[in-house]
Amino acid sequence: MKRIIVDYKKLTPEILALLVDKYPDGYDDDQVISFKNAKNETVDAVEVRTDDTVYLVKVSTRLENTMANFDEDDYDDSEYNDPIVDIPEKGDEEESEED
Repeated sequence: MKRIIVDYKKLTPEILALLVDKYPDGYDDDQVISFKNAKNETVDAVEVRTDDTVYLVKVSTRLENTMANFDEDDYDDSEYNDPIVDIPEKGDEEESEED
């Protein structure tokens, strides 16, 4: 089984959907895993699993806000594996088309 540490910047809609399904009301302190990375820095993360992968998603304020505002319908199937920070927000696309 693969183990992957994921930062907010690399978070995909697929992983975000797993997070929202597992933690629909957000996560509690007892669900946060703390560990030391290769640079000996303490990292806090929450865990989600697929059939073949364990994802440790780094905890941050941006993650909490993104989970709270997540809606799967906001993403096309082609975007589902792209990092969410690289996907333009729907409101941004509409504004640029009006200009």
